[in-house]
Amino acid sequence: MSVTLNDVDKIANLAKLKFADNEKLKLQKDLNKVLEYIDHLNELDLEGIEPLENINETENVLRKDEVFTWLTTEEALKNAPSKTGKFFKVPKVLDK
Repeated sequence: MSVTLNDVDKIANLAKLKFADNEKLKLQKDLNKVLEYIDHLNELDLEGIEPLENINETENVLRKDEVFTWLTTEEALKNAPSKTGKFFKVPKVLDK
């Protein structure tokens, strides 16, 4: 399977990108190189090889989920410099 210029155009359209003709040719060549490398990897004999999940052989250390009492809304807002009803009031950060 190889990538055609039509494939590059379709991918660029889906990604909402525009490329010049020389850029499309370079992308086509690069994508074909990636596919060639994947084909090369598919030729390897991996019979009996376990999938690698973690190179360090470490395990996640998870804490026990415990239910405990948290702050009430009133307690959380008690020291707020500015509030509106049950919410923190913060300066506007977006122009629109």
